[in-house]
Amino acid sequence: MMASIGNISADWPLYEVFVRGKRGLNHVHVGSLHAPDDEMALRHARDVYTRRNEGVSLWVVRSEAIAASSPSEKDPFFAPNRDKVYRHPTFYEIPDNVPHM
Repeated sequence: MMASIGNISADWPLYEVFVRGKRGLNHVHVGSLHAPDDEMALRHARDVYTRRNEGVSLWVVRSEAIAASSPSEKDPFFAPNRDKVYRHPTFYEIPDNVPHM
């Protein structure tokens, strides 16, 4: 038997919600919600996280589908990148008129 609170099922999957505020900007994690499927997650995210026209794009991703490193793994996980200085934008100047860098 499914446990429920009102009409919200405790068995619904957890989704992470990302909103892009303006064109050209990155999507930013804004919160989480439970929903029965992807379509309803998107609708709930729109209703909860963009009530005041804050965004131009929404992403909802099931939490179980996200693979992430842990802050406690920071040093060993990112250590190989320190040997590749050519990957860091330190060898050139970014012009002032280039937005969002």
